[in-house]
Amino acid sequence: MGIVLVAGAIVSEIAATLSLRASHGLTRLGPSILVVVGYAAAFVLLAQALKTLHVGPVYAVWSGLGTVGALAGGVLLFDENVRLATVAGALLIVAGVAVMYVGGGLEH
Repeated sequence: MGIVLVAGAIVSEIAATLSLRASHGLTRLGPSILVVVGYAAAFVLLAQALKTLHVGPVYAVWSGLGTVGALAGGVLLFDENVRLATVAGALLIVAGVAVMYVGGGLEH
């Protein structure tokens, strides 16, 4: 169940971050509401997941996949440019998350 909560936290955080971009500095009401709701949901889900999972690997997964997800969303939704170095950095993040997961595990 903890893994499902982390996945929900990741999706919520990505949605909130992309809504932050769409809010134009929190000047658009709809996206601004999604920012608040998305980040609140992400933190609540993450807090619940941490009742049964290790904090280090969970935070690595949450922040790393959230970063890569926000990058992908920016490209798909906002036509943001991606350079080779950006892709390399994203791959390094995913590799680092994988190493932390294998090294520390998620389950107690």
